[in-house]
Amino acid sequence: MIVHLVDGTYELYRQHYGQAVRSSTPAPNAATIGVLNSTMQLLTEGATYIGVASDHVIESFRNDLWAGYKTSEGMEPEILGQIPIMEEALRAMGVTVWPMVEYEADDALASAAAVADADARVTQVQILSPDKDLGQCVKGTRVVQIDRRKMGKGENGLVDEAAVLEKFGVPPSGIADYLGLVGDTADGFPGLTGWGAKSAASVLARYARIEDIPDAAGQWDVPGLRGAAKLATVLSENRDLAYLFRRIATTVNDVPVGKVDDWHWTGPTPEFADFCADLGIPRLAEKAAGLARSRGR
Repeated sequence: MIVHLVDGTYELYRQHYGQAVRSSTPAPNAATIGVLNSTMQLLTEGATYIGVASDHVIESFRNDLWAGYKTSEGMEPEILGQIPIMEEALRAMGVTVWPMVEYEADDALASAAAVADADARVTQVQILSPDKDLGQCVKGTRVVQIDRRKMGKGENGLVDEAAVLEKFGVPPSGIADYLGLVGDTADGFPGLTGWGAKSAASVLARYARIEDIPDAAGQWDVPGLRGAAKLATVLSENRDLAYLFRRIATTVNDVPVGKVDDWHWTGPTPEFADFCADLGIPRLAEKAAGLARSRGR
């Protein structure tokens, strides 16, 4: 079986901006409707075990670790207001939803990926999100990421372990260390001054972990690296900060998400028809019910 794990917050953004491009005046809750339709597409294409993680509250424990970490301030109100609506709509659709409060959607996805990976019945785990943080969850070709934007453009969109290494210069196990050095502007932490993608990849390719990088550049064995002395000085003076950023970038993999069997889609709830009627998409409820009947539900 294939397990599909969807980043609901990202999907809501994707649908919101997709609707904005298609229409200058999107219908109310258009992004939620888009998420329901894209989830129905997954089910129609054969998905049977599916879970959606969302940032029910944008702030998380990471905001206590770093004052500049991302918050809900400045978020588009159209997106922020639709998060609980999307969650309720998906539940009515019969889909498992993990609304995160203390943790983030990425943590729920990482936890679910770990649970699914440990289940011998699972042939592949697909994390439907392009978020680079989630690259640390990738494992060979068994646990992969799927970028649905690229798939929609006729590209592959699949990111396996080889693709992570090709893109970042480090394997999945090195992603958190990589982000600890270079930072992540999307999440609001800057990394260390002067450390960029190439320098971090080169150094980590040799030493793998931040704590294994020597303090003095003269001790480094990284041929061809430019500016090694300055990079070494910055790291030696800010090593604790790099550890903090690595901790922020590390996904939590023990958030309670249940078992794989809990994520089995068995059809919409009776409330889904009313939900779709209120959203102005009654045909989607009929389609979901029809798909469930075709599967003997």
